[in-house]
Amino acid sequence: MRNANRVASLLLATGLLVGGALAAVQALLLALDRSAPLDTTGWFDALTGTRWRDPTVRAVAGSAVLLGLVILVAQLRRWAPVRLRTDDHDGWHLHRRSVERRLADAASAVPGVRRARVRVRRRGGQWRPRVRATGDPAARAEIEYAVHQELHRLTAPRPGRIDIRLQPRRRPA
Repeated sequence: MRNANRVASLLLATGLLVGGALAAVQALLLALDRSAPLDTTGWFDALTGTRWRDPTVRAVAGSAVLLGLVILVAQLRRWAPVRLRTDDHDGWHLHRRSVERRLADAASAVPGVRRARVRVRRRGGQWRPRVRATGDPAARAEIEYAVHQELHRLTAPRPGRIDIRLQPRRRPA
């Protein structure tokens, strides 16, 4: 999403820069009593002759409102961070997916645990790992210890809480 924001900002800035420069040149030429590069009489007639009841006007206005709402929702949605900060002072970051893989490997290494998946979220300066695994429910403490040890190896900040959800293995029929 960060790249889309950069492209959208670049396009908006370019449009505003070109429009502003064009308006400044137009105003300067009109102030010097010279002919303006843009003929504004057609624009003025079209804008003053257009009514709200026209279906084209309503369609364009509705599309603009919908596009604005989509952009607003996309900006307000919480996105998973790509990088996780290790410490506030040193400026080092770890890639979130790599951290999730390492924590999943650590949880899968616990005896009695199969198929562990980990999602890491960030709340302020704390990481919140969410572990979902299939295995023995009695291994919860061992999984939490393994995840804590791996976070310590990664020099991660102390996690607030580790959410562990263990589903028991299904017995073959």
